[in-house]
Amino acid sequence: MTATSAAPLSEAASAAEAQDSPRVRLALADYLTLGNALCGFMAVWQLASAQAAQVASGTPGPLDRGAIAIAVVLLLAAAACDLFDGRVARKLGGSGMGAELDNLADVISFGFAPAFFVVAWGTFAADGGPLPIAAAAAVLLAVVVRLARFSCETPGTTSFTGLPSPFGAMAVITIVLLNPPVLLGTAAVFFVAWLMVSRIVYPKPRGRIAFAVLAWILGSVGCLAAWAMDAPAGNTLLYSGSSLVLVLILAIPFYVFAMRRQSGRGGPEEPLPAPQEG
Repeated sequence: MTATSAAPLSEAASAAEAQDSPRVRLALADYLTLGNALCGFMAVWQLASAQAAQVASGTPGPLDRGAIAIAVVLLLAAAACDLFDGRVARKLGGSGMGAELDNLADVISFGFAPAFFVVAWGTFAADGGPLPIAAAAAVLLAVVVRLARFSCETPGTTSFTGLPSPFGAMAVITIVLLNPPVLLGTAAVFFVAWLMVSRIVYPKPRGRIAFAVLAWILGSVGCLAAWAMDAPAGNTLLYSGSSLVLVLILAIPFYVFAMRRQSGRGGPEEPLPAPQEG
């Protein structure tokens, strides 16, 4: 084969290899994922600044509500970025880095940030004792394991195995806002960490179910945000918003279990929602 005939073949091979290789430039969806990570970092920074200021002033008690409200809003913004980056990638195209970026951002916003919430709470509720630190570490490790396991699962499934990390982060923050006794609070945080790595099935919301879940979450978030901004009837808002979050997280597995039992008895089987990634 002559050099002139080999040149077109090598060019064709290079073009085919370039076409098969994943895109390494950042796509629009990747910027949303980076926004997710940035919001998680800013939430941690907000809590750390408020904690340092309170320690320096010698003020006892929990952190300032305003600081907590800003941190919660930042984590909600992170969750919104996590919700829409996948949809943008499906509509406009993503990059080869999208899945890896998403996992790394989720570790920051839904692993490290809620774990730091627990640490900040434990500093004042338990004088920095070992129990809150252990519970915070359990949350972080559970999110890391959960995201790694999710990357190994077959795509296109109709359910999540274990509590999704954004819901787990929301549950942990809710527990911290309730400011329970140390033993009860750490036990609840450990339970949430276990839910994230458990084999409990959480169906992926779609259609009307997705809108219902979104409305439920917005209602709970609205109550918690109003409480953080010192709205009237603060305790009622706090307990109402917290109850909405916890009921949603705990009720879904019981619903799936009941549907499976009904199906096993020969009753009509209700199909699970179709797959939808955030």
